[in-house]
Amino acid sequence: MDSNSNTVVVTGFGPFGRHPVNSSWEAVKFIVHVGVASSSKAIILEQCGRNRGYRDADICGFLPEDGVCLSDGPDMIESTINMKTVCKNISVNGIQVLFSRDAGRYVCDYTYYLSLHYGNGCAAFIHVPPLSNLLTADLLGRALQIIIQEMLKQFGKARK
Repeated sequence: MDSNSNTVVVTGFGPFGRHPVNSSWEAVKFIVHVGVASSSKAIILEQCGRNRGYRDADICGFLPEDGVCLSDGPDMIESTINMKTVCKNISVNGIQVLFSRDAGRYVCDYTYYLSLHYGNGCAAFIHVPPLSNLLTADLLGRALQIIIQEMLKQFGKARK
């Protein structure tokens, strides 16, 4: 990792001492996953995670048993964030942002589905294209910042 890069890791914690509900977790319980879409030239905002249809193992050889995330889970779980609205409300110079309802039945979709399930819909998944001469890490980082800020606006309105 470049020593000049900025990295932000946000965490929250569970019960602590006499606090059965930890305010740190309540403040940050919104997960944003980012994965690469190797054949895309756009950023793709994923609306939902799918439970079934996994056929390809990940790079470590993991494949959900019977191609299913949770045997008793619903077929699809949607994010509480309306990604179509996020997509309409933002503009990122230099890169197209698209809306999707199919994260691809691979490790990205698997991770997203489980986050949506255990987080009661409080999760998001963003697919990004590979870096190139035109799509630098800085441009991608700025785009993600704009997208996440818009998601947080929507998330904040929903919590009020």
